Amino acid sequence: MTRCHVCFRHCELKEGQVGFCGARIGLADKVVASNYGKITSLALDPIEKKPLNRFFPGTKILSVGSYGCNLRCPFCQNSEISWGKEVMEFSESADTITPEILVRIAEKYRPEGNIGIAFTYNEPLIGYEFIRDTAKLSHEIGLKNVLVTNGTAELSVLEEIAPYVDAMNIDLKGFTEHYYNDLLDGCFEMTKSFIEEAVKICHVELTTLIIPRENDSPDEMRELSSWVSELKDSNGSVIGKDVPLHISRFFPRFHMTDRSATPVKDVYALAEIAREKLNFVYTGNC
Repeated sequence: MTRCHVCFRHCELKEGQVGFCGARIGLADKVVASNYGKITSLALDPIEKKPLNRFFPGTKILSVGSYGCNLRCPFCQNSEISWGKEVMEFSESADTITPEILVRIAEKYRPEGNIGIAFTYNEPLIGYEFIRDTAKLSHEIGLKNVLVTNGTAELSVLEEIAPYVDAMNIDLKGFTEHYYNDLLDGCFEMTKSFIEEAVKICHVELTTLIIPRENDSPDEMRELSSWVSELKDSNGSVIGKDVPLHISRFFPRFHMTDRSATPVKDVYALAEIAREKLNFVYTGNC
């Protein structure tokens, strides 16, 4: 029996057993990423689609995804590669490429405005070894590395990839223990700790999807934006007011079709509340 060290679940796995995320497997003496180099999605995207509005705006980035996730968001927009029934099928059928090949593909798109590689679509941190190995090579030829993540990982994982990551968009999905622990099957404190450390090592933007009747109260947005505004850099200086926050509109999908899309006026109102504390607040899907 071996224990996974990636997130708060610390899955104990027998040899050949797959963890909760669907992408880490137990071996005789360790747990490894079963999705290493297995690619389900590859696209050249505008950087703003990550979303990153204040990191090389107007450029493009090669977005790459694998499969698996360590959360269970009922509104998941990439469920077929994250935690839907299709995930185990991808473990057998996904294309496998090496870090060297992925970096060559990214370099090929430089003339089209590509600045690097974004690890996204599923939860990339559950396969952090591939990110580490690829991002190191990417940096060596002057490309940027971006992570789009739920921030549900131990700080030891962040430390391994920190030297090679230039920017992150991290989901701060809500701001209560109930929302994280009960609705998402996540860990509120782990996500906050991850964000607190991430802002010390690279450019960070945050995204909050507003779900009607779940995390859409003015009081919760005041607490969330106030917490963000107090984030500090590696020198202890408060930089949180300049951390961009993307407030996005929810649409019914996957296992959450019991409510209508978030009213646009509610998204705008919450954005105004966030602007009381933060300098850069953006609305999405409106």
